[in-house]
Amino acid sequence: MDSIHLLSWACIVFTVGMFSTGLTDLKKMKESKSAENIQFLPFLTTCLNNLGWLYYGLLKTDRTIVLVNVIGALLQVLYIIVYLHYTKQKRLVMTQTAAAGTVLTCAWFYFTTYLPEGDTRLSQLGLTCSVVTVSMYLSPLTDLVQIVRSGDVTCLSFPLTVATFFTSTSWVLYGLQLNDYFIVVRYNECAPQSEPLTALNFILNDNQRS
Repeated sequence: MDSIHLLSWACIVFTVGMFSTGLTDLKKMKESKSAENIQFLPFLTTCLNNLGWLYYGLLKTDRTIVLVNVIGALLQVLYIIVYLHYTKQKRLVMTQTAAAGTVLTCAWFYFTTYLPEGDTRLSQLGLTCSVVTVSMYLSPLTDLVQIVRSGDVTCLSFPLTVATFFTSTSWVLYGLQLNDYFIVVRYNECAPQSEPLTALNFILNDNQRS
């Protein structure tokens, strides 16, 4: 088995593991029969992100990208359905979901109607998906100041942070093998934000024990 196949399997395993960290929130909701203290927008934005990269994978005919984003999108849909079942703010959730669906429809119409098939469509889609993904993964850095000041890591998901680090590393290597810099940019921004969060989790947990 050559390196590209090994990296492909690493990407699949680590990415599915990262998406599966949401199962802990699902378990909390089922046990408490409530969606309190669970954020909805990460599920929704991740689902949109998965669908964007799924389309990119289909255009590129990359089975690895297609597989992980199909699994990711299905998991996010599951989380969204369970959240909608337990939340008390059903109208807000439905409004946000409808807005996301509108954005997705407009984007689909733009890419399939206004852009010619081939490299132009693929490159613009890759750029759009990369920008959206980088914005998503950099957003947790805004929580660093609050976590450091409070010393409270309860809002910091250690499994998700570790999974993000290994996922980003494997995808960067995979993207370099394919000379696909949209994949490299997408995940190259994830590793730097996961490293300080991982270290911070270790340090603060150690301080709390002592």
